[in-house]
Amino acid sequence: MPRTAHGRIFFGLLAGAALGALAHAWAPPSLLAALVRHLSQPLGQIFLRLLFMLVIPLVFAGLALGVCGLGDLRRLGRIGLKTLGCTVLLSGIAVVLGLVLVNTLRPGDGVSDVARAALTADAASRAAGLGSAQAPQSGWALLVGIVPDNPVKAAANGDMLAVMFFALMIGVGLSLTRTDAARRFEETLEGLYDVTMRLIGVVIGLAPLGVAALLFTLTAQIGWSVLLLLARYALLVIGALALHQFLVYGLAVRLLGGMSPSRFFRGIQAAMLTAFSTASSSATLPTALRVAETGLGLPRHVSRFVLTLGATANQNGTALFEGITVLFLAQFYGVPLDLGQQGLVLFICILGGIGTAGVPAGSLPVIAMILGMIGVPVEGIGLVLGVDRLLDMCRTTVNVSGDLAIATIVARGEPADA
Repeated sequence: MPRTAHGRIFFGLLAGAALGALAHAWAPPSLLAALVRHLSQPLGQIFLRLLFMLVIPLVFAGLALGVCGLGDLRRLGRIGLKTLGCTVLLSGIAVVLGLVLVNTLRPGDGVSDVARAALTADAASRAAGLGSAQAPQSGWALLVGIVPDNPVKAAANGDMLAVMFFALMIGVGLSLTRTDAARRFEETLEGLYDVTMRLIGVVIGLAPLGVAALLFTLTAQIGWSVLLLLARYALLVIGALALHQFLVYGLAVRLLGGMSPSRFFRGIQAAMLTAFSTASSSATLPTALRVAETGLGLPRHVSRFVLTLGATANQNGTALFEGITVLFLAQFYGVPLDLGQQGLVLFICILGGIGTAGVPAGSLPVIAMILGMIGVPVEGIGLVLGVDRLLDMCRTTVNVSGDLAIATIVARGEPADA
């Protein structure tokens, strides 16, 4: 058994897939059905429910604290507004790039109708049990539904858009309320966020067993072909992240930041390597601050504000990854998504980047939440967990590079440090 966490998860992926494929080929149908229904499926469901249990506190505390951090807009004015605009712009480009590539290349296609029917026979009831919420059909109904009349009821019903809106309003209120009681409430949210992240770490520690159970269920029903789809998905994610990293960021720093892409990428090499090795934007923050000042020559007051905020509120690579993953799983399960639903995915991915934790695997609960909202079986998250460590390392590199690109853009025209 591998010693590292990601090694154990990958081992769980291989073991579950191999055992499931062998069972698919050799086990009698009655025995195979019993193994799936009474062993692998319940274990996988428990793992997914543990993830869903943490979605509400993670999204609520993360979004509220992220928006509260934007309260510095009142003090820093021009710098804060430029940071916010660049964050939304680059995150939007990232998600659109991912959605275009998934719709063009369609990596989730290729499952036979018979196999898909076996996979989705009881997926609707299982997804409902995990707390899915369906998006309203019309644009006005969606707009009205975003504003909750009862945030507790919205959370109980799994209406995550309403929960997100309430969290945003709490964050705005915290940024505007400068009292000791408000600061104590902010500290309470920070404590909730820290506890939730610790629990997510515990749940991820159970991921090898959960991934093995989920992959056994999938391969027992459709065989080895699921691994070919997984390889196509992983290659697409890596390719999309590379395009965003070198093309989009390169153009952004050239056109908006007035810096040559070669100088930019040369200057941030240390931060890129640290991000790739740790898979954590938060852990990379000290290195990013150093290279911003020494490698890029950015003013300290700009780099410290932008990079500190960006470690939690600017997750371009994560937003791109979430969009690709959701659409890939929709294709895999044969769940059609119209332009309106894909637009909803786009919006949530951009917004979710503010509340996604800057630590390894921090985006998985958000992906599970989005899948439940649009009616895609949440069990599919087990398909991507086995390769998530590599993809997490790649998207964290893009996240940190995006923070530095925004700092470069914002610093243009700003005075140097005194």
